Amino acid sequence: MAAVTIRHLSEEAHRALKVRAAQHNRSTEAEMRAILEAAVRPEGRVRLGTALSEMSRQMGLTNADVEALEKVREVRPAEPMRFE
Repeated sequence: MAAVTIRHLSEEAHRALKVRAAQHNRSTEAEMRAILEAAVRPEGRVRLGTALSEMSRQMGLTNADVEALEKVREVRPAEPMRFE
């Protein structure tokens, strides 16, 4: 697991962080993890798999359609591009 060091954090911010952690019954470190997770992984974010699944449902794509596509798709590897 990665470790992060935060330098030059103001005393006011550190104190507020400790208060917030206490309000959530967490350690200061656990509170920082929660804040960072919420910032970089917001609850309403779009997930690619979910978006593609929803699009296929809206188009009416069925398992039979997917099986038909798999039967006709090229199975050998693609030839690499040549830049000569």
